[in-house]
Amino acid sequence: MSSDSGKQHEMERVLLSVINSLQDSQKGFADIGEHLKVESLKRYFLAESLKRASFRGDLEEALHQHGVHDIKETGTAVGTLQRVWGDLKAKLGSGDHGLLETAESSEDETKKIYADALNQELPLPIRQLLADQQAHILASHDFVRSHRDALAAK
Repeated sequence: MSSDSGKQHEMERVLLSVINSLQDSQKGFADIGEHLKVESLKRYFLAESLKRASFRGDLEEALHQHGVHDIKETGTAVGTLQRVWGDLKAKLGSGDHGLLETAESSEDETKKIYADALNQELPLPIRQLLADQQAHILASHDFVRSHRDALAAK
């Protein structure tokens, strides 16, 4: 059986990975939201950016409660590349459909991070928090995908 110290370290590693992904997602939603033409999508993306910040805050608070106080996550290189790609698409005039493709691709990565996190041995309150957040992430992914598909059908 794992030691308490090992379990604590694993929980910290898992949560920092999710926090990094949320950092990417927060920035990505804000960046794409600024470029979208459809006003309702723009509002959705900006609200979703704030939701990701809230999720990050909840996970950071959980880490604080477990004695981790120095959290300085900045996202990932993959997330940065996805945002640059989204900005390039916007500048090249790919339109809302292209931006939604980029957002969905990014959300695929966020979904994977949550699935990986929930496959780890975590304390029940942390597991429940991640599961609740994952449900929102999955619904958001489906929303983005359905709007992307609707724009493609036009």
